[in-house]
Amino acid sequence: MQTGGASRGFAPWASNPYASRGRLRAEPEAPTRNAFQRDRDRIIHSSAFRRLVYKTQVFLNHEGDLFRTRLTHSLEVAQLGRSVARCLGLNEDLVEAIALAHDLGHTPFGHAGQDALNECMAEHGGFEHNLQSLRVVDSLEKRYPLWDGLNLCFETREGILKRCPRSLAQQLEAREPGGVGQRFLANSQPSLEAQLTNVADEVAYNAHDVDDGVRSGLLELDQLREVPLLERTWDEVERDHPGIAHQQPRRLLAEIIRRMLSEQIYDLIAETQRLLDSHPPADAWAARQMGPLVRFSDAMRQHNTALKRFLFSALYRHPKVMETTAAARQTLSELFALYADDNSLMPAEFRYARQPCRGVADYIAGMTDRFAVREHRRLTGRDLLPGA
Repeated sequence: MQTGGASRGFAPWASNPYASRGRLRAEPEAPTRNAFQRDRDRIIHSSAFRRLVYKTQVFLNHEGDLFRTRLTHSLEVAQLGRSVARCLGLNEDLVEAIALAHDLGHTPFGHAGQDALNECMAEHGGFEHNLQSLRVVDSLEKRYPLWDGLNLCFETREGILKRCPRSLAQQLEAREPGGVGQRFLANSQPSLEAQLTNVADEVAYNAHDVDDGVRSGLLELDQLREVPLLERTWDEVERDHPGIAHQQPRRLLAEIIRRMLSEQIYDLIAETQRLLDSHPPADAWAARQMGPLVRFSDAMRQHNTALKRFLFSALYRHPKVMETTAAARQTLSELFALYADDNSLMPAEFRYARQPCRGVADYIAGMTDRFAVREHRRLTGRDLLPGA
């Protein structure tokens, strides 16, 4: 049985589930799980989490079975985050909960879908997937008889809200004084576990976009040598396994990505530990008042920037990707217009009397790629994304 004892095995600056700032609605503690473990379990059993299996980022769901989905991405972030947390003495359960929930608010069709909904909602408060993830866990999930949402701990909810414009933070602060919007107004940091999850998210999507980009044929394997970090890793693999580039290119790619991930993670651990050792925070609260502590060295940050620039120009702006994302944006924009004009086309739970367009955005954001395609086809008789 779990008891309310101290967080043995954790560093002093780790988040302690027995000292959580609590939930929006008070609940009795679970007899066998701490607060962060309970949050993780609620997230895994949510409808929004299951839908992530049919939501994608760069490659749409119908384009191939081997490409990452939002679900597999979230699992990869959780794995990387837990591994680093264990080395640094941070709370693995909180890292895992944040990682598994961080993309719950993502639209179908990845960033193309978010851009489309943000344009449609320009006169109604806009749309941002981090805020939408918070909406999912705070109100949109319908699982409990006495309240909406999952009623997660403050620390988990705070970690989910990675970004927030000041104007929206002020609105959150008005509704929840001293809550998850407050740090954006005070310019303080989230927990070290939240900081770690943010970096693990970046590491994971850069690596899997390289992998998926080459597997899709949109990136040539030789193009990876344009990135200094990947070129050096390639040379190391060739040195250790002569001829692998010509004989086993798939294994070469896998080994490049494996070593790239390892190098980034080891750098992250070393630099973060150096910062913590140089000015050790007294506790988790003190760590929030310092600058970002979970970060790469300057050299690795430069490598990471170069990798992101390469992916932006070579993959995200590839003509085939742009063609698909344009069709995806049009699909969601037309769906929004149809639902806004006649909300009887949506389920009753999304027909908001006070904010009808927010109801439309909530409904569309919760769709999977293939459901959005089917709905658009059903309502318009047109097929903007053949094969989906």
